[in-house]
Amino acid sequence: MKKSIMAFAILFTTLSSFAQSSDVVDIAISSKDHTTLVAAVKAADLVGTLKGKGPFTVFAPTNTAFGNLPKGTLETLLKPESKTALAGILTYHVFAGNLDAAAVVAAIEKGKGKAELTTVNGAKLTASLSGKNVILTDAKGGKATVTATDLKGSNGVVHVIDAVLLP
Repeated sequence: MKKSIMAFAILFTTLSSFAQSSDVVDIAISSKDHTTLVAAVKAADLVGTLKGKGPFTVFAPTNTAFGNLPKGTLETLLKPESKTALAGILTYHVFAGNLDAAAVVAAIEKGKGKAELTTVNGAKLTASLSGKNVILTDAKGGKATVTATDLKGSNGVVHVIDAVLLP
């Protein structure tokens, strides 16, 4: 029993240390569900920016979300000549500031059911609630559901979403 408690304490301390010293990019890199996002961030040359001081709030699409884009879209976006377009899409998933889940829900409630969020690329997303789920609606009417929240890093917070948002 003492060994189990000690092992849990060591694991908890290790994970806590990782979370506190990891930035939003490290959080994505550590996730097997975000390898496509990491590849896209590298292709768009945004690693240095997202490793910066921040704080940043990142709505991170999963590999499945990228896989649901129309056939050929991702491949085209990852080409060097599409770097600007890719950066525009990725920065549409980032907000300046630290918006944890409670702050997002509070903004929705304050806005009487909707909150307009201005992304780093200057375009807007609309956040709303569907039951207990936060839904993000992009400029084209596409919707993404937040599936995991408050992955906190040293320079911000990451929330996982199930779709790629388009400006």
